[in-house]
Amino acid sequence: MSAEIKKEIALEIAHVLFIDIVDYWKLSINEQHAAVDELTQIVRATAQFQKAEAGSRLLKIPTGDGMALVFYTSPEAPTQCAIEISHALKDHPRLQLRMGVHSGPVSGVIDVTDRANLAGAGLNMARRVMECGDAGHILLSKHVAEDLEGYEQWRPLLHDLGSCEVKHGVHVSVVNLYNDQCGNATLPRKFESVQKRRARLRWAATAAALLALAAIVAGIAMFFRNRVQLTLPSPGKSIAVLPFENLSEEKANEFFADGVQDEILTGLSRVADLKVISRTSVMQYKTGAKRNLREIGATLGVAHVLEGTVQRAGGRVRVSAQLIDARTDSHLWAERYDRDIADVFAIESELAGKIVAQLQAKISSSEKAAIEQKPTADLVAYDLYIQAKTLNATFAFSTPLGESLTEAVRLLNQAIERDPAFALAYYQLAQAHDQLYIAGIDHTPARLAMADAAIQSLTRLLPNSGEAHLALAKHLYWGYLDYDRAREELKLAQQSLPNDPLSFEILGFIDRRQGRWAESTKNLERAIKLDPQNGGILKQLADSYVCLRRYADAKRVLDRVIALAPKDSSMRAYRASIELEWHADPQPFSSTIRAIIAEDSREAKNIAQLWLEVSLCERDFDGASRAIAALPIAGCYDDFIPFPRIWCQGVVAQMNGDKAAANAAFTTTRNEAAKLIADQPDYAEALCVLGMADAALGNKEDAIREGRRAVELVPVSKNAIEGALLIRYLAVIYAWTGEKDRALKRLDEAAKLPSYLSYGELLLHPRWDPLRGDPRFEKIVASLAPKDSK
Repeated sequence: MSAEIKKEIALEIAHVLFIDIVDYWKLSINEQHAAVDELTQIVRATAQFQKAEAGSRLLKIPTGDGMALVFYTSPEAPTQCAIEISHALKDHPRLQLRMGVHSGPVSGVIDVTDRANLAGAGLNMARRVMECGDAGHILLSKHVAEDLEGYEQWRPLLHDLGSCEVKHGVHVSVVNLYNDQCGNATLPRKFESVQKRRARLRWAATAAALLALAAIVAGIAMFFRNRVQLTLPSPGKSIAVLPFENLSEEKANEFFADGVQDEILTGLSRVADLKVISRTSVMQYKTGAKRNLREIGATLGVAHVLEGTVQRAGGRVRVSAQLIDARTDSHLWAERYDRDIADVFAIESELAGKIVAQLQAKISSSEKAAIEQKPTADLVAYDLYIQAKTLNATFAFSTPLGESLTEAVRLLNQAIERDPAFALAYYQLAQAHDQLYIAGIDHTPARLAMADAAIQSLTRLLPNSGEAHLALAKHLYWGYLDYDRAREELKLAQQSLPNDPLSFEILGFIDRRQGRWAESTKNLERAIKLDPQNGGILKQLADSYVCLRRYADAKRVLDRVIALAPKDSSMRAYRASIELEWHADPQPFSSTIRAIIAEDSREAKNIAQLWLEVSLCERDFDGASRAIAALPIAGCYDDFIPFPRIWCQGVVAQMNGDKAAANAAFTTTRNEAAKLIADQPDYAEALCVLGMADAALGNKEDAIREGRRAVELVPVSKNAIEGALLIRYLAVIYAWTGEKDRALKRLDEAAKLPSYLSYGELLLHPRWDPLRGDPRFEKIVASLAPKDSK
């Protein structure tokens, strides 16, 4: 097999070794290059690498801070290669590595840059396994370890660590491989915290029960005093369907258990007379720790909670469920079903029907029919669908590579291949394609056409359904900026999906793009009532307040987000950035960045772009360079402006006075943006990047033409947020090309619009240096100065 991955490569099982240079981001650029070169030499010298390469059964994928080696022989090949690398590292003490091994499906793809690449669960899971370890660790997935246990020579090296939580909330069973000659016998940090927590719980249960009880009571009192904003009223006809516990011996059935819960929740959410909390808000209550159902009910604003278990074995399934009045913590009823696996959807419909009756909710004949309709008769297709739905739901626009979305597309295509009449799979497929488009990962007409095709299939299978209307509404909004038609479709969707927060969320986004800020806030708040624990919607509300320069309100909302996810480093950094924007004070921002990295250096990649911004404002070249090293390879997007990573490298080189490096970076940026424009001449955000690159390179006329064209394509009347952002960058283009008068005119316009332009940015950011000293510029800066105290 050639090292270049061909488009026609089919799905196959591969054995993946993922290698990562620990604390790569801390190294200087020269040190990074040297480390990668040193790693490459070590890997190429191993016997397993040479054997596989000679047999054309090896693929090598660079990852920036390491590499992935894909073998096609057996799980022994990557494992033995990892051992050989570990032995070699004794002669390279400065090079710190961690490695992960997993076997799973991979396939060849052609990415958005038309380059050959590799994707698939096998590659993704190898990386997740690796990320559970620290320097020196060789970690194996449980799947690989079980394969190796069949051979006596491997058994002494395998040490089970248990479960590790990785990306998207998935738990992976991990085995540590080591002996006296290789690997790292030390417990990884991720597992230390788990063991310490378990030890504390055991101690509390046996040695200090009364003290613990007192602490819990005091803690609950404090919790409710501090979380008044998060506690919602509980109407009687309201319910939260919590994640069902998977009791199956095979943990792979976790998605099946999620599917049971999801179908019951989806069925209930169709009943207009009920208030049903959205999936995103209940998924944080995955089983494991003991649940306080009163507290959950109060937090979510519901009177009732449903919880249950699922056990699947062979061709049978057992589902147990109990309905609880969360106000009194009393059991209303419990049901248990033990049936053939083919009856699982009937079980879900029966449970939903009993809940509707118990809560005395009115239900129409169409709502009843929708609850009773089976999504598919193919359970394998359904498992694939549930996995993809989870990936769609957990995608974040802040991770522009879209790894989860491409995997979702693959899974959904497999589901549809098994059942071409699986309507809801087409709904999720359209969602994935539209998100790939709007995030700039694949902003092409071809991607929109894929979403079009999925929606047409959905509409053919479920005409006039809420899902068909909602899918079309999102598509019209994201793909075509057709706000009026999108609004019409959303109204139709709400008739049969009254509890779906997404329709209100999209309405809020449309209102915001049209400059209807008050209406936008109301719709986002309605979405939050249906999905009160959804940090993503809360973050969007905070974004609106930042654009309106209502910074105190933004801080209040971000405090709610952080209360939901205290370890979310990006939200902590965003919250700290408010003082820079509001009062031009970078100190709280930079100190928060330092604290996050001190707690866990691996979080640097999640806050790299914010770190870069504060470093630029502080003229901190060292900090900016370290932020660049941690920056994901995807780039340094500004909202949806697709600046590539090399652009940010050029900005830092420019700040440091390295003109040659800056020009080289800006030239590469220009070439990449020009390629996007060649394929999509009306891609306004890419035109903005092209204009900025030309301005940085001194191509004055081209830069101005491109910047103006971007503003013409997306005016503020069409998109209040992107339009204002494009005006801001046009002002920068004018400033960098010596057109000070035109720059100030555009900047004055931007300052009067709701936008991300702030007092702190104008006062501190180097991009505005060409305008400093001009009284007109100082007047604009003063117009954004805070009128209130901290």
